[in-house]
Amino acid sequence: MSSRDGKPDGKAGNNLGNNAGNNAGNNAGNNVGKNAGNNLGSNLGNNVGNNVGNNVGKNAGNSAGGKPEDGPERRSTFPLPLSSVTGDRRNAASSATGAAPAPRQAFPPAKVATPQTATRNAAHYPDRQGAHARPAPGTGPSSSWFKPGHGHPAMPARPQSYAAGRAQPVEAAAPRADHGVSDAMRHAMVMRVAKQGVRDTVVLAALETVPRHRFIEPALSAQAYVDASLPIGHNQTISQPYIVARMIEVMRNGGQLNHVLEIGTGCGYQAAVLSCVAREVFSIERIKPLHELAKNNLRSLRIANLRLHYGDGMLGLPQAAPFDGIILAAAGLEVPRALLEQLAVGGRLVAPVGDRVQHLQLIVRTGKAEWTSETLEGCHFVPLRSGTV
Repeated sequence: MSSRDGKPDGKAGNNLGNNAGNNAGNNAGNNVGKNAGNNLGSNLGNNVGNNVGNNVGKNAGNSAGGKPEDGPERRSTFPLPLSSVTGDRRNAASSATGAAPAPRQAFPPAKVATPQTATRNAAHYPDRQGAHARPAPGTGPSSSWFKPGHGHPAMPARPQSYAAGRAQPVEAAAPRADHGVSDAMRHAMVMRVAKQGVRDTVVLAALETVPRHRFIEPALSAQAYVDASLPIGHNQTISQPYIVARMIEVMRNGGQLNHVLEIGTGCGYQAAVLSCVAREVFSIERIKPLHELAKNNLRSLRIANLRLHYGDGMLGLPQAAPFDGIILAAAGLEVPRALLEQLAVGGRLVAPVGDRVQHLQLIVRTGKAEWTSETLEGCHFVPLRSGTV
C-alpha cells in the first residue's frame, strides 16, 4: 500500500517539515507497503502493509528529518534496516541515524490458537471456562463424570500404556451355563448307585468326586445325575453312573490297581473316575473329535495320572502293557485277542459282549496262556469298532 492509500504517511513527513523526513516517510511507506501488500496478497498482507508502512514512515521521518529546529544536517540512510519491517519499531529511526537505540519495549508476540493453547488457557485461566467445560480427571466432587440424566459420560484421557494393553489379548474361558446341578444332586446319585448294589466305598467316593455335568452339553446339565446314559455326539453316549461304578468295582475287586487301560474314552467321564481308584490310567479313543472333547473336559481337572491316546482301541496299547485292569466302553462279539495278551497275570478285564443282547463279562488271566471268563449281568453299549476316524 502506498502513501496515497494511507494519508498518515504523508502527514508524518509534512508535519515534521523536513524534506528528508518527507522522502523517508514516503519512500518507506511506498516501498514497504507495496512489497508487503503484494507479497502477502491477502487481508493479512494489507494489515501488515498498513501497520508497517505507517509506523516506519513515522519513525523514519522523525529520525531522518529530525525536529524542525534541528536543521538539514541529519540525513536518512537507505536501504532501510531489516528491523524497520520486522516489527522492531523501537530502533527503526536509531538505525537510520546511528543514534543510540531506544530502550526495549515489550511487544507481545502474535497469538496463534492451537489445541495446546486451549489446554494451557484452561489450566491458567480456570475462571474463563464455560459452564459446560469438562473437569480434569479425578477433580471435582466426584471422579465420575457421568451423572444420571446428564447425557453420556465423557471419555477420560487415556494413558500411553492404553494401546499396549489393548494389543495384548486377554484369554478368558466362557463360563458354562450349567443349570439345575448341585453337590446335593451328585450325592443323591451316589446313594442310588449304592442302593443298586455297588458296595465298594472307594468307587462310590470317586463317583461323588467327579462332576459328571462337566462332561455333557450344558443343555443336558439338569439330567447329569439321573441314572441314565446321555448322548455326547458322533453316535456315542456317556454311560449311566451305575454301570460305570459296577464295572470298576468288578475290575478292582477290593484290591489296588496300578496300571489300567480304558478302551473308548468318549467324553472322558469314566477315565476321570478311574483316575481316582488307580495309580496310572491310559485311555484310547478312535474318534478324533471325541478325543479332543475329552481333553477339553479333563483339562480343568488337571489329572496328573491320566494319559489320553488317539488310536484303534482294539489293538490296545502294547507300549504301556501289561495292565492290572482293562475296561471296555463298547461291546464286541468277543474280546479282542490283543487285549487279552496285554493283561497282566492276575489282572482283570471287564467288557460288554454281544450284539442285540449284551452282558458284562469278567475275564481274569490266571497264567501265561490261561484266562477264565465269567458272565455277570445284562447291559447295553454302543458297538466296538476297529480303526480310527
